[in-house]
Amino acid sequence: MHPREAIRILMLSPVYFRLSVSQRWQLVREYCRNFNAGRAMK
Repeated sequence: MHPREAIRILMLSPVYFRLSVSQRWQLVREYCRNFNAGRAMK
């Protein structure tokens, strides 16, 4: 998953907008890493 796709999904959560910019980027990176790790296990 690319960061742009993750942002599009994460923006659906109201919590996303309460985070600072640096926290948002950290969340996006973690989301992408976890998503890609899950796909690699299949």
